[in-house]
Amino acid sequence: MNTTNAFQNPFTPGAGHAPPYLAGRVAERKEFERLLRQSRILENLVLTGLRGVGKTVLLDSFKPIALASNWHWVGADLSESVSVSEEALALRLCADLSVIGSTMTVRRERAVGFTGEDRDTSLDFATLRAIYDRTPGLVLDKMKAILEVVAAASAAEGKAGVIFAYDEAQNLADRQPEDQYPLSMLLDVFQSIQRKGIPFMLVLTGLPTLFPKLVEARTFAERMFHVLMLDRLDAADSRDAVTKPIEHAECPVKFTDESVEVVCNQSGGYPYFIQFICREIYDAFIQSQQDTGAPTPVPMDGIVEKLDTDFFAGRWARVTDRQRQLLWCVANLENSEGEFSVQEVVGSTERLLTKSFSSSHANQMLSALSKSGLIYKNRWGKYSLAVPLFDRFILRQGNSTDLAELG
Repeated sequence: MNTTNAFQNPFTPGAGHAPPYLAGRVAERKEFERLLRQSRILENLVLTGLRGVGKTVLLDSFKPIALASNWHWVGADLSESVSVSEEALALRLCADLSVIGSTMTVRRERAVGFTGEDRDTSLDFATLRAIYDRTPGLVLDKMKAILEVVAAASAAEGKAGVIFAYDEAQNLADRQPEDQYPLSMLLDVFQSIQRKGIPFMLVLTGLPTLFPKLVEARTFAERMFHVLMLDRLDAADSRDAVTKPIEHAECPVKFTDESVEVVCNQSGGYPYFIQFICREIYDAFIQSQQDTGAPTPVPMDGIVEKLDTDFFAGRWARVTDRQRQLLWCVANLENSEGEFSVQEVVGSTERLLTKSFSSSHANQMLSALSKSGLIYKNRWGKYSLAVPLFDRFILRQGNSTDLAELG
């Protein structure tokens, strides 16, 4: 192996960082292409899954597909601040639309509602805000007016439509105590304009709690969205995610088949963990070459310990002792990586703990863990761990601490 500093470590673990090779997800991209071919928008898209499955990366890969199909693309991450009020969300939409609107022109009288002065103007943020301010009615009415103006300008350019792509959409929520309903407003606006035949499509990406929140806000959302649930990569795609980035002729590191198998097993097929583990192995191999001139075996124990510290430990530190007991019992279920019921969790506590949980107590605990983002409940009353491979981490903690005797 000829070590060189010219070839950079190709693996890129991080939140939303594009991998050097996007493995798998062929079916999901084809499904997005199908939605782009709708003559009338009857289906919007929800892209959901656990953290680390590559939702953001896949969403980013949709953009060139949309642009090549003659669609405009707007979007951003949705932070909690967008949910403060309906107006906050409306201004977020206006800001995003202004990126494409600044190149569009419309008659000023039509766009802003002025009379007497007739000239062209671009749909920049100032113009969109003027439409918003001068349109009477609720925030819902104001946003409909803006979108209809943008739709006319987009059609005049010969565009197929506009994709509104929003990541971290699970952060969007109605605030009943404050009488603010930004999520409901968003759904109402897009249902209304799509019923008029305007080709504006929502593509929302978020954690598995997203779709139930949409349906809770507006029951018609169940018919409004097509849901793609991203799961871990299969064995073949996992291998490609490991091997493709280092097939470059100048890459000084080559993984043996045994090393590839170790990565695939330890990562569980989750793209983020593949990137994390491979980056650590790459750096370790390079360092070994520089120190001894020969590669060392995969330092998996150290990599797992670093992964525990960097990814899992912070979440575990926020959990109470009694919650740790419950999670330990979940991790010991045969179906810990899938869905489990309250009854299964209670049965596990009865087998493993000195002081077991009742059904009501388990329900309360699971609800609290859901609010902290460690558990999520689907619409059919089953629960799942919200953090990939968290069960493996928990079992590693159980080996060093007698969780059964806590509390």
